[in-house]
Amino acid sequence: MTYSYGVQTETIVALATPQGVGAIAVIRLSGPDAIRLANKVFFGANLEKQATHTIHFGTIRDGEQIVDEVLASVFKAPTSFTKENVVEISTHGSSYIVNRVIKLLIRMGARPARPGEFTLRAFLNGQFDLAQAEAVADLIHSDSETSHQAAMNQMRGGFSQEIKSLREQLIHFASMIELELDFTEEDVEFVSRAELRVLVEKLLRVIDQLISSFDLGNVIKNGVPTVIAGKPNAGKSTLLNALLNEEKAIVSEIAGTTRDFIEDEINIGGMMFRFIDTAGLRETTDTIEAIGVSRTQEKMKTASLILYLFDLGDTDMVEINRDINKLENLGVPFLKVANKVDKANTQFIKQLSTIHPDTIFISAGQKENLDLLKDRIMELVNLDKFRTGNTVVTNIRHYDSLTRTRESLLDVLTGLDNEVTNDFVAMDIRRSLHYLGEITGEITTDDLLANIFSKFCIGK
Repeated sequence: MTYSYGVQTETIVALATPQGVGAIAVIRLSGPDAIRLANKVFFGANLEKQATHTIHFGTIRDGEQIVDEVLASVFKAPTSFTKENVVEISTHGSSYIVNRVIKLLIRMGARPARPGEFTLRAFLNGQFDLAQAEAVADLIHSDSETSHQAAMNQMRGGFSQEIKSLREQLIHFASMIELELDFTEEDVEFVSRAELRVLVEKLLRVIDQLISSFDLGNVIKNGVPTVIAGKPNAGKSTLLNALLNEEKAIVSEIAGTTRDFIEDEINIGGMMFRFIDTAGLRETTDTIEAIGVSRTQEKMKTASLILYLFDLGDTDMVEINRDINKLENLGVPFLKVANKVDKANTQFIKQLSTIHPDTIFISAGQKENLDLLKDRIMELVNLDKFRTGNTVVTNIRHYDSLTRTRESLLDVLTGLDNEVTNDFVAMDIRRSLHYLGEITGEITTDDLLANIFSKFCIGK
């Protein structure tokens, strides 16, 4: 895909609402001729003479034939999303009508928009920076309260302001050191090396916090990978079905029914969890089941949370202690979940409660105590940092740029320790500025922009 990154002279058109039949569809035009082209096919008002941010009822006509009755919304530059002239035409949601109107506008002189081209133009025209533009895509794909809040915070500039502040402070010192290079013979020092060290160390503390927030940001954006683990017939599939409120997994009395992963997403407390029902943990001679057990162990290592599920009527204390010991050595947060409490021996429940007081007793089959289980799951997911309004990094590109910035700033400190010459210090600072600039778009390449915006949907 190629983009033109200069002045945008073409007017583009695309369907801005999802494909398919619906009550309405919105067709978006953007570019210098958007209002003029729309006015050629719209009858009801002269759109070129209307004020910005106004809506007008009329018809779209192909010659003398009426295609549809529509609403046309007019947004004049620079007070639109793209900072260009924009017209949004709301038609009835027939795919025939939509295609006909778009083809008609292309005949009038517009061209089909590429994926993400409206947002790209907004970025190129200074509506927002690159990090905010990326947040538009995150907002569209947000499917939980937390992912929505993270995308909104980034889109409204919370993350960008933090990065820009870091960059501005560093630019001041960089300019002073660059100036010193012009006065090397006079041995002039325009900026204190001690002050530079204090600044770099301060920047590193902030960047370290942003880098460390990525683990939380990643699960906010993609969901918390949660493995349901336990031996066969512990009720893992029944629990998954109970949490989903649907028969997603096969439930059978035959041990080892689940041979591979069954995965689905569940929203708990505004956070998406990716629950994974796995093959049972046990020794087996069945080749296929053994592969499933091996994969389960690998999944457990990469999970953010494990639900260790065991059957109260079919597991003794020795087994439970052995499994808990293995999980503790794994180093992944886990919950001890005792299933089939409705069929369990009362004495055994008391014994287990004494030895492992944090055990959660449920009945997946009867859907008993599932709300308690959900509450305990939420307690293990640390959202305090996010909910206090702190910036959270959710984008792998930003994480990579921050990591590279950190490496460059550490090189600055190393250079100061070794009393290297100003040109080497300046070079390391410039690298730091480059990587910070990549995040917000002060530093871009055509390949970078094409890669980012090609992942957007057409119409956005």
